[in-house]
Amino acid sequence: MPAADWRMARFAPHRTAVSSAQVETVVARAVGIFGLVFAAQTVPVALEQSEALAVGAGTTLMALLYGGVVALAVASIGKVAVTGTAAAFAVLYAAALAAWPLLVDDPAALGGPPWLYYLANVATSAAAIAFPLAASVAYTVLVPAWYGVLRATAPGGQADTLLATLDALYAMILGFVVLIIITMLRQASRAVDGAQDAALRRYDVAARQHANEIERVRIDALVHDSVLTTLLSAAAAETPEEQRLAARMARDAVRRLDEAGASGPRTVESVGLTVLVRRIRAALTTFAAPFTVRVVNAAGVELTVEAIEAVYSATVQAMVNSLQHADEAGRTTRRELRVRGVGTGGVVVEVADNGRGFALQDVPNERLGLRVSIEERMAGAGGTAVVTSWPGEGTTVTIAWPAGVDGATT
Repeated sequence: MPAADWRMARFAPHRTAVSSAQVETVVARAVGIFGLVFAAQTVPVALEQSEALAVGAGTTLMALLYGGVVALAVASIGKVAVTGTAAAFAVLYAAALAAWPLLVDDPAALGGPPWLYYLANVATSAAAIAFPLAASVAYTVLVPAWYGVLRATAPGGQADTLLATLDALYAMILGFVVLIIITMLRQASRAVDGAQDAALRRYDVAARQHANEIERVRIDALVHDSVLTTLLSAAAAETPEEQRLAARMARDAVRRLDEAGASGPRTVESVGLTVLVRRIRAALTTFAAPFTVRVVNAAGVELTVEAIEAVYSATVQAMVNSLQHADEAGRTTRRELRVRGVGTGGVVVEVADNGRGFALQDVPNERLGLRVSIEERMAGAGGTAVVTSWPGEGTTVTIAWPAGVDGATT
């Protein structure tokens, strides 16, 4: 690639691909917002029908379901406990629908279908968010079907069989439409995630090869312009002054070679922190022991490809070290992985366990997993790795990029 084209490629604006995390956020927020709209529309009917229910039942039911809708909207907007909140609302709605016949004291006072019907698709959408596909399909079938049965009874408004069946089918069809859309979006986003990961790996290899080629040309020029000149001058030096000049030239050439080796090639393309989180989660699925994962402030953070690779490799090595050395007979070891975005271009990863621990000064130099795979890997990429451990008190490996972010030190 010509130099001008390479510079343009390196500094072209980066466009973040749609990820699974973004799809889940959009879907959850859509369900939360539309849930609020549907819930608001049912308030007048719910107030009217509360007189037909047992004393206090109408108020309790409204508080629980409307509170669940609000909680779902807040969780989806704040991106906190979305799956748990959606699952809780889906279960709560199914329980309310099942208990409805027991709560109705005066069926004649209902004046129409139960107001719960208008929240049926909010519940099936919440189930699609929270449950696996098979469970979501079962929920989308069973909940509307139960409503159809309920609708034909006195507590459900005593509708004729055809109307009850049509109501149930309508709710079921809408539920399946939402479920299909969510499933297709998830499948498409997973395909994008896989393609992005593959492209990232290919880009990293190509970028490193190109950077190494540029570095080779630079070193060749340095050797030609500095080292060879120094050698020729030294070979031709006859007087003490000429020999001293050759020695100074040699020291300068060595210094320039050291500086060139220390700088090394760098890649500047950036990717989202969510890519790193996704790769770490994928690595966790291959481990025999579980890690509790906590991710904070990952959205909007971007790191260079080199940083992603370094932090990923160091994190996996730290987890492997924990699996190999932390367990102690007769004691359960708890392991945590905490990923925290810092600003718009920094990250701190902590791999912690409460295992046997060790004394850092007792680690032999030949143990490369700690020194080379973690500490030197991060230092070479411009980051830091700090290991904190003590016998019997567990171990914490804090990996930070760039160096100095969040006060991390080597």
